[in-house]
Amino acid sequence: MKTRVLFLCLALIFSGIQVFAQLSKKEKKEWKKKAKEFAKNPANLKTLVETKQVVENDNSALKGQVSSLNSQVSDKSAKIAELEDQISKMRSELTSTKAELAQLKEAPPINPMDFSKGVVFKVQIGAFKNKDLAKYFDNNPNFGGEATDKGEQKYTIGVFRDYWEADKFKKYMRDMGVKDAWIVPFKDGQRVEIKDVLEGVVADKAEKK
Repeated sequence: MKTRVLFLCLALIFSGIQVFAQLSKKEKKEWKKKAKEFAKNPANLKTLVETKQVVENDNSALKGQVSSLNSQVSDKSAKIAELEDQISKMRSELTSTKAELAQLKEAPPINPMDFSKGVVFKVQIGAFKNKDLAKYFDNNPNFGGEATDKGEQKYTIGVFRDYWEADKFKKYMRDMGVKDAWIVPFKDGQRVEIKDVLEGVVADKAEKK
């Protein structure tokens, strides 16, 4: 019985530590002595085995915590990389915005009376043949006209940035007897179709409401 206990003690002590055959003679002698002591006092052996099990369980739990922490660090590293990328894009946009602002500051001031740029509206009062009034255009910015392929001259009165102001003026002209008065749009000095500037007209009306 004692022999069995002795071998059991040795097996438990050396399990997961070292193979008995790999011990030196001196080490074998020391461990045999300890095994005899455990055989005489199994309670100490039980405590040792239980302590070993607790340590192994704690070690396993710590490994799990380390794995969880590594996963959290990996997620945070990815988030940091994403935020750094966003910051980089924002800095790039800020630099671009500053450059655009600098260009605007350097640009010459816009003359509010220069109607050769952008969208303007004029009120056409009619198209006539054999009535050439072009000599009056240069000294009268609010009076203009253009020749058609049919040999007619189309004459306009007034220049408006606001479509609805032009519409109001058109109604005044009709009330005064100019029944053919109607609005014609121009963009950068060229006559265009109303549908080409309709989006801006609608947006302007929405802002005024």
